[in-house]
Amino acid sequence: MGIVAGLHAADQPDRPPQQVVRVVRADPRTGKLVRSVIVTAKAVAAPKAAEGAVSPRGINEAVEAIAATQSVPPGLVHSVIKVESNYNSLAVSSKGAQGLMQLMPATARRFGVANSFDPIDNIQGGTKYLKYLLDLYNGDYNLALAAYNAGEGAVEKYGAVPPYPETINYLVQVGRQLQKRSVATMPVASIPINQPAAPVADAQPTGPAHIQEVVAADGSVRYVSR
Repeated sequence: MGIVAGLHAADQPDRPPQQVVRVVRADPRTGKLVRSVIVTAKAVAAPKAAEGAVSPRGINEAVEAIAATQSVPPGLVHSVIKVESNYNSLAVSSKGAQGLMQLMPATARRFGVANSFDPIDNIQGGTKYLKYLLDLYNGDYNLALAAYNAGEGAVEKYGAVPPYPETINYLVQVGRQLQKRSVATMPVASIPINQPAAPVADAQPTGPAHIQEVVAADGSVRYVSR
């Protein structure tokens, strides 16, 4: 028995993983305690895939498809994801918002999200919420994004973008992402040449960003913050 107890799976690489069970019981003849060691094969569970593991290409395709079904610009969805979580499907905020589009548990339930850490489920719920807000505020991006960040109650309370620094900065950040995406997808001939870049102020913004949809002559759509 002492020899068997000293064996380990690491010492015998050709053997399957083992588990060692030690049993202490009374000998029926002598009444003394006797220790028994039983070595059995140990089942090894297959490693689980990382939760929410979806390739960047898969995320992009999901955004395009889901945005199309909800009639929401995919650039807007991408911009919200970038600002909310930087594409981290397992992100959790200090307030409890979860996943790519940082859905609060109540919002996730409201829009049928079963698992906020599943990227596809999260994007579907977040895009449905954006669509709802855009319809609620008659296509006003500022109010829709303000409600997404601060809640519909805050927008209703002020009848405008709430004067919260976090919300105001959120509008600015989403607006910048929209600009980056629109410029990146513009045809080369339509990009202004020799236009100096607008300086970016270091100070916190003092007023809400105005996000405007601009339709070019070739039919392409871009969004700018003013």
